[in-house]
Amino acid sequence: MRNYLLPKDGRFYKANLHCHTIFSDGRKTPAEIKELYARLGYSVVAITDHDLLIPHDELTDSNFLALHGFEIEVNEKGRVWEQKKCCHLCMIALEGDNITQPCWHRSKYGIGHAPEHRGEVKFDENEPDFVRTYSHEGVNEMIRRGREKGFFVTYNHPAWSMERYPDYIGYEGMNAMEIMNSMALTEGYEDYNPRVYDDFLSAGRLIYCIGADDNHNAEPDSSCKSESGRAFTMIKSGSLDYRSITAALEAGSFYASQGPLRKELWTEIGEIFIRTDSAESIHIVRSTRANDRAFREPGKRLTQARFQLRENDLWFRLVVTDKYGRHACTNAYPVP
Repeated sequence: MRNYLLPKDGRFYKANLHCHTIFSDGRKTPAEIKELYARLGYSVVAITDHDLLIPHDELTDSNFLALHGFEIEVNEKGRVWEQKKCCHLCMIALEGDNITQPCWHRSKYGIGHAPEHRGEVKFDENEPDFVRTYSHEGVNEMIRRGREKGFFVTYNHPAWSMERYPDYIGYEGMNAMEIMNSMALTEGYEDYNPRVYDDFLSAGRLIYCIGADDNHNAEPDSSCKSESGRAFTMIKSGSLDYRSITAALEAGSFYASQGPLRKELWTEIGEIFIRTDSAESIHIVRSTRANDRAFREPGKRLTQARFQLRENDLWFRLVVTDKYGRHACTNAYPVP
C-alpha cells in the first residue's frame, strides 16, 4: 500500500515565505510585491518585514494569500558590522487573526523604515520589553516564544549570517530552516545549505526545509541580480485559505525548490518512489553512508526514481537537480 509523503489530494501552491517591503528595508510596497509575485505564478507570500508584524490582508483575494509574519534578528556584540555573526529568524502566524507580535521591545530594534511603523504593531502590553541576546540561550528563547505564541519559525541564511557549525547547532525548536535563500545567493554567499540541514538532522532535529527569496528588490525585476522568483516553497493543500496553508506548513506538506517541480512522493513495501518533471539527476541522502543517485541517460528523460529503504537508516531526503544545476529538496522523513 502506498504511503504518500506529500498528500495525494489537493494542489500545489507556490509560496515565498521570506519577503521585505518598504515597511522595513525593501524597495517595493506590499501592493507591488503582490503584483510581482502573482505575475511570477505565486499564490502565497509571507510579508516578513524586519521587526514588524503588520498584517496586509488587503492583498488577499481568491487567487492570492498574504501570510502575517516578521523577521527578528540578533547580532553578536563587539566587532565592526562586516565581522559580526548574527542570527535571523522568520515567524509566520499560524492563525489568520493572530497579529500580536512576540518578543517585542517598545523602543529598541528596527531596520530601515521599521521604527517609523512601531505604532502600527499590536503587542502584549502586560509583557515586559524583550531584550535580544546573541547566544544559544537567547536565540532559543526567541524560538520558544514564537512557537508558544502560535508562529511557524524558520532559521535563515546561515552563510550570510557568518554562522558555522558551533553556532547554529546549538539552536533548537524551530519548525524549519532555509535550505536555499535567493538574496544571499545573488550576493555571493553559499546559502544553498544542504550540509547545514543534514547537520541538524544528524543531531536529532528532524526539522523541515524551505526555499525563500528574502527579497528586498533593490535591483530591477529584469536584472540577473533580482532575488525574486529564484527560490520558493511548493505547498500541497486542499485550498488557498489561510489556515489550510499554514496547517500544510505544520504538517510538512511541501518541498523547497530553485526551479525543478515535484509531482508525487511515496513509500511502498520498503521502497521510496518519486515522480518529477524532467531532471538531470535524482538522489537520496540518508542518515547513513548509503546515498544513491539516478542519472538521466543520454537521449532520454529522467522523470522518476526508486530507492530502497534501509534498515539502519533513521531518516532520508531526496534532491532533484535540473540541467541548469538548480535543486528541489524534500523535507527529511523518518524511516518507517
